[in-house]
Amino acid sequence: MAASMAGAVDLSGLKRPPAPAGGAPEGAAAPPGVVEVTEANFEAEVLVRSGQVPVVAVMWSPRSDSSVQLIEVLAALAEQDNGTWALATVNVDTTPRVAQAFGVQAIPTVVALAAGQPLANFQGMQPPEQLRRWVDSLLDATAGKLSGASGDDKAERVDPALEQARAHLESGDFDAAKAAYEAILAGDPGHEEAKGAVRQIGFLSRATAHPADAVAVADADPSDIDAAFAAADVQLLNQDVAAGFDRLIALVKKTAGDDRARVRTRLIELFDLFDPADPDVVAGRRNLANALY
Repeated sequence: MAASMAGAVDLSGLKRPPAPAGGAPEGAAAPPGVVEVTEANFEAEVLVRSGQVPVVAVMWSPRSDSSVQLIEVLAALAEQDNGTWALATVNVDTTPRVAQAFGVQAIPTVVALAAGQPLANFQGMQPPEQLRRWVDSLLDATAGKLSGASGDDKAERVDPALEQARAHLESGDFDAAKAAYEAILAGDPGHEEAKGAVRQIGFLSRATAHPADAVAVADADPSDIDAAFAAADVQLLNQDVAAGFDRLIALVKKTAGDDRARVRTRLIELFDLFDPADPDVVAGRRNLANALY
């Protein structure tokens, strides 16, 4: 879901242990200078960063030896080139939405971006000398066209309060994250990331408290509104977004009065967790309108 990533908070990564930093296989040290991409940092580390220097994004999996080897070679090249381009990794196992946004069909897949737009891509491991030529051609194609950024400039742009809030959220410390984001909102009520994060933290806190059999319980009694709410939460948490929406839309059709208003309100709250242009949200809103009218 490409549209849902910009500025979004990573829903999937918070319900399991964080992936190893830098895209390194579990138990291995992360290559220097490599950034692991999540939904939470996609905008900053890929879209914004690619306006300063080219970003080479590797879609990989620790299950793939060629993926690991490719990252090691590219990391060495990035270190040699001393910040003239950035290397980012996307673990397709733990961050599937970002990988889907790139249209990944196989791993490893490499996509080069500049100014937020893809420039070149390839699949599979390549010989080191060919990778060197590919990176050089990327640098030649973007020379003088991007703003560039020094480490000092980047540090000046980082809001420490925002970075701390993101760190709490990515570690799954919802209470600390909520407090940090609410503090940001106290000083800047219109802060979009903070507003979205507070909504999603509320959802995550609620959804992770539901029993594992919430879907089965709701299926056994389709008229139980509370059970349906719990099941929809669990389905969204498990990335089955369309099914969660459809469950509540079906309930809208069966209810009336206050019950219908209650279900409609919950659906809108769930829609607001995502980018409005997300295909599941667009379809969900259309289906809700049809159910209501």
